Amino acid sequence: MQAEQGQIQIHTENIFPIIKKAVYSGHEVFLRELVSNGVDAISKRRMAAMAGDCSEGPEARIAIRIDREKSTLTISDNGIGMSADEVKRYINQVAFSSAEDFLEKYKGENDAIIGHFGLGFYSSFMVAKQVELVTLSARGDSEAVRWSCDGSPNFSLEAAERSEPGTDVILHLMEEELEYIEPSRIRTLITTYCDFLPVEVQLEGETVNKRQAPWRQSARELSDNDYIELYRYLYPFQGDPLLWVHLNTDYPYNLQGILYFPKSSGRADWEKGEIKLYCNNVFVSDSIKEVVPRYLLPLRGVIDSPDIPLNVSRSALQTDRRVRSIGGFVAKKVGDRLKELYRDDPKRYAEIWESVAPFIKIGAMEDDKFADQVAELVLYGTSAAAAEGENPDPIPGEGGKAYTTLAGYRSRLEGANAKRILYCTDEAGQAGALALWKSQGAEVLLADTFIDTQFIPWLEYRHEDLKFQRVDSELDESLQEKEGELADADGKDNSEKLRDLFKAALANDKVTIQVQALKGDNAPAALILLPEQMRRLNDMGALMEQRLPGLPDHHVLLVNRKHALVEGLLKLSAGAVITGAGGGSSPSQQLADDLGRHLYEMARLAVGGLEPNQLAGFQQRSADLMGRLMQRGM
Repeated sequence: MQAEQGQIQIHTENIFPIIKKAVYSGHEVFLRELVSNGVDAISKRRMAAMAGDCSEGPEARIAIRIDREKSTLTISDNGIGMSADEVKRYINQVAFSSAEDFLEKYKGENDAIIGHFGLGFYSSFMVAKQVELVTLSARGDSEAVRWSCDGSPNFSLEAAERSEPGTDVILHLMEEELEYIEPSRIRTLITTYCDFLPVEVQLEGETVNKRQAPWRQSARELSDNDYIELYRYLYPFQGDPLLWVHLNTDYPYNLQGILYFPKSSGRADWEKGEIKLYCNNVFVSDSIKEVVPRYLLPLRGVIDSPDIPLNVSRSALQTDRRVRSIGGFVAKKVGDRLKELYRDDPKRYAEIWESVAPFIKIGAMEDDKFADQVAELVLYGTSAAAAEGENPDPIPGEGGKAYTTLAGYRSRLEGANAKRILYCTDEAGQAGALALWKSQGAEVLLADTFIDTQFIPWLEYRHEDLKFQRVDSELDESLQEKEGELADADGKDNSEKLRDLFKAALANDKVTIQVQALKGDNAPAALILLPEQMRRLNDMGALMEQRLPGLPDHHVLLVNRKHALVEGLLKLSAGAVITGAGGGSSPSQQLADDLGRHLYEMARLAVGGLEPNQLAGFQQRSADLMGRLMQRGM
């Protein structure tokens, strides 16, 4: 052919600076683009050969070679190649409509550009001062040609030598981009972007990529071990997944993928996510917060779809109705998989509940459709013993813990309490109240995660007919002994005397004193009660102020008049009144006041109501009080 010179057909000379500095966020993606082009060329040759338009090539491969002396990187394919006319048409004409409008829009709003503009080949100019292309078409009696460009709109096209159909892209690297002649750097890029392409990608003759993309296979073709091996490969040293969801649909969009529930590590990324996005087996991004709902972001795995709209560089996702539809599809498939596991193996479901609970609870609160789907799948720890049998309820979980559903819990309620849901958020902090309820045979749900502080009010909104009551909010008559009290000459019974005693000892109008006779030998001497609405207002205020909720100023001190310590305190106070009849506060009365204050502080300590700076004073007062009691007994 006759050599010729010319200009690349674009409407402005600004295209190359924009490609170099604006279109692609990272220079390294040039390799992704060039290898993807090579795979496309191989696919085109295969299809053309099936139609009888060209010869069938040898075993498909992409070969990458490094020449340190010349500072060149060559990416070769044995695909369909191009004729001189095709080079002019596909390389010299950067074909997109309204070029000036595109460029002007792109400068101001990068992520608003949607579409494919054929700029992948030109990403090579981000790292190369000169790009050569040597190609031979597989069709007919074509001649090899060499195209060369130095990054300006000027190019040269001439005859070349090439024995086999295909294309070589030769990059003459810039001085500041010489990291790309390091084999380890190229190997990393192949593994990152091209690992699952169905064509061998060789570096200096060695195949680097895995080639097989399991998510492109049918679920029937994969064993459990296949799924686990993929997870281990994508997320090394993270243990094995709890379960997985295989995604596959071709209508109304094309999407394949495999999503995994990881073991809970407390390091879930609810903002960026850990799911990898691929487009036709080419890695695009590890941030897909625009695609899947936020509550599923900490899942792991792969979503592969050519129908997810990306910007021109494939570095950012575009949000539209189709993306929202894809997110809904993924959420539904996740819900279906959870429902299947719960139905087929409830014990296994209970064993992994702690790890999957955040996804389900947050998803239910954020997505009404998902909430309807998983409503019967939410488990709660329960104080009841686990049952046995094929479909047990409560269900045995890990570490001897038992779980139930809200429906299962309600099925065991009776009489007047059929609509009251007792729950506990802190088994240690609410131990006294919890023990009281359990001693009378009440079943208590264990809502002991941070999410539950928001999930319980959400449940109340969904179930307006139910009353959710924390164990330490109030105590009903079933926990109290019904016995009358005799009044003294002044008309006061023991409950009134104890109430007066504690009011005087605490001297705090914000603390309401209640005196009751509690059932059970192990009932505490005193405990703090937090009325449900008062506590929730306090928790909400703490959340808005971004602090941990503490003990509200206004709370209830419940005194158990049946406790031996309280009975002794009452006798001590009565004796103090007699001995101090002449006026003034006797040592016995002071001791009674200090004991009353001590009982109150112990009740506060049990619910975490003493601040760290108050503990030292409590310890000192406790030691002083015990010393005085010992002296009194000697």
